[in-house]
Amino acid sequence: MPPRLKLREIALFERPVHFARPFRFGAVTVNATPQLFVRVEIEVEGKGTAVGASAEMMVPKWFDKRPELSPAQTVDGLRRSLQIARGLYLAQTGFLTAFDRHAGCVGAQVAACAKESIPALAAAFGPAEIDKAILDALLRGVETNFFDGMASNIAGIDARLSPDLDEGDIERFLVLAHQHRSERVAIRHTVGLDDKVEGDGGVADPKQNAGARYFKLKLGGDPEADAARLIRIGSQLAMLPHHYSVTLDGNEQYADLSALDALVDRLERDSALEPIIGSLQYIEQPLPRDITQRTPLGALRRRDFIIDEADDSYDAWPTAYKLGYSGVSSKSCKGLYKSIVNAARMIARDMDRAECFMTGEDLTCQPGLALQQDLALGALLCLEHAERNGHHYVDGFGEAPAAEAQAFAAAHPDLYADAGQGIRLSIRDGDLLTGSLATPGFATSVHPNWSALRPLEQPTSPWEQLA
Repeated sequence: MPPRLKLREIALFERPVHFARPFRFGAVTVNATPQLFVRVEIEVEGKGTAVGASAEMMVPKWFDKRPELSPAQTVDGLRRSLQIARGLYLAQTGFLTAFDRHAGCVGAQVAACAKESIPALAAAFGPAEIDKAILDALLRGVETNFFDGMASNIAGIDARLSPDLDEGDIERFLVLAHQHRSERVAIRHTVGLDDKVEGDGGVADPKQNAGARYFKLKLGGDPEADAARLIRIGSQLAMLPHHYSVTLDGNEQYADLSALDALVDRLERDSALEPIIGSLQYIEQPLPRDITQRTPLGALRRRDFIIDEADDSYDAWPTAYKLGYSGVSSKSCKGLYKSIVNAARMIARDMDRAECFMTGEDLTCQPGLALQQDLALGALLCLEHAERNGHHYVDGFGEAPAAEAQAFAAAHPDLYADAGQGIRLSIRDGDLLTGSLATPGFATSVHPNWSALRPLEQPTSPWEQLA
């Protein structure tokens, strides 16, 4: 039986993060945004107390892209999601499994957030971050690591939120994941819409791409402008001394299927785009999430498409699959349990000879807790490569105290190094190593310096008026 736990406290903090270069995706350019930190204290039944932590960037205009909201208001929506989730989780008294707590809150969370005009994707952010911190505390409390803990289903994950699965599907995945987890995960280098393309500092510059063999190229939603930019990028990637693969990310910017069809047609017919289409793995979330969830891809299913922002509920991926989508992304900010359930669905469909897959995408995960927990999740999912952009857009550990960065580097020397400019992510031949993540807790031996963080700000946006 999985261990049960009682929640004692949930504390929410944040830290400002300033970007080393602008990150433009979709309709927003990010130069700075706060990073969230969660600290929980639990009592593990029969074991005593333990403390766990998680972290994630609160990125504006990704969870909620409504044009009437400012970037700051969408960040406030995430803060409110966290506050609502904190109240729901703490209201559950008594000893429960980690997944019991998640499953018991997720429906009420979405409903409460909807009353305040917070969309489902942003609503999921609060539980996602609290769940990671609870899992970290639980693993520490029983003195085991993430990979071994998940192999024994320490969280008690079951099929109550995924009626298309049975318990055997989830258990089967967890056993296979433990046997085949990734010891190395290649980085997929992000090329934002404002990133330099040619020359020094461009997409083919190893000082910028860290020797990446995989590239994620952002799209703007205009077929002609996107094609012209992809021609430029392709001419640079073609000069790389090694094989490369690319993915394209629309971030919901293509208004409808006709615009998307125009882009795909251009990709398939224009010889100048051969460096792109010849290495293309999939196209990510081109359409707005509401259109995605009700529109079959039709003839476009000849290409592989995945959902990301549209993955806002436990039934989102099965719905998208029926509409012609080949895959779904994993992001720990959307919920680690949903990623695991979706992976179990992939295994079940694979046994039925369906061709579908999961991917790893990054929401600018910062070195330390956020990166390590998301990387561990990707390794558990047996991913070969995953988007990693936090090290590209933020300088090292950013505003974290030097002693905090040094503590993470000392505990995880296969992930960080100091080459004379402070602690940086250590990328080896285009890969990140996952060995040191197998430490008691959720992929970390270190917690942040809590005294160097400030309490989560109170949301100031007029949510009642929006509702």
